[in-house]
Amino acid sequence: MNSDSFMDAAIQEAQLGLAAGGIPIGSVVVKGGSIVGRGHNLRVQQGSAILHAEMSALETLGRQPATFYQDVTLYTTLSPCSMCSGAILLYKIPHVVIGENRTFMGEEVWLKSRGVQVTVLDHPQCYQMMQAFINGTPQLWYEDIGVERA
Repeated sequence: MNSDSFMDAAIQEAQLGLAAGGIPIGSVVVKGGSIVGRGHNLRVQQGSAILHAEMSALETLGRQPATFYQDVTLYTTLSPCSMCSGAILLYKIPHVVIGENRTFMGEEVWLKSRGVQVTVLDHPQCYQMMQAFINGTPQLWYEDIGVERA
């Protein structure tokens, strides 16, 4: 598999989340050229406060020693928020590949300042998926990013 196929897998996760009535953000964790974890935003489906796509993908890995994360790459369809960026830093994940950051600019500067390699693809499908979702369900989007909107 290559970088494009890993982002395609993250997009598939996002589509699964949307099809289940959730927020279309997906993520995969890659180690040694293979996907070892995958997930999508599950806040709506599980009534969760924390299961953003990145957290969901990390959760599928189960308990791992700190050294496990030293050579993984996290792919995510949208720029990671403060919470997800904190998990990336906690586990010292060295590389994050982001589908798009025009819809939402997460903590990329913070990640870079702490030595994380951040690659932004500006993937049109990631952007279009988020824009369609936000236009259709703005309140749910604002809830997910912790913003109160009337």
